[in-house]
Amino acid sequence: QVQLVESGGGLVQPGGSLRLSCAASLRFFSGKVMGWYRQAPGKQRELVATISSRGNTDYADSVNGRFTISRNNGRKTVFLQMNSLKPEDTAVYYCNVLYENVAWGQGTQVTVSS
Repeated sequence: QVQLVESGGGLVQPGGSLRLSCAASLRFFSGKVMGWYRQAPGKQRELVATISSRGNTDYADSVNGRFTISRNNGRKTVFLQMNSLKPEDTAVYYCNVLYENVAWGQGTQVTVSS
């Protein structure tokens, strides 16, 4: 059974940084396009960053220049480095596979507040 396990969230002050991790028990992980999503209270889940099998990355305008997505295929792990965090980044963050129907993990809560 495919599992996605996110970790690394927490409470951070505005301007701070966090690094999220997602361990994925996926076959052929290295060939998959992975993404980080987030869902704030009362809002729809949104895609914030993607990384292709070749390492090409793409970001939502709201996080471009502040967030960096990366992957370690040997460890089947995707990372999201988040810098210059803002209160509006507060959300539950999830990772998932793009273009496939994979069950969501439990996510990791990120709260940006002074």
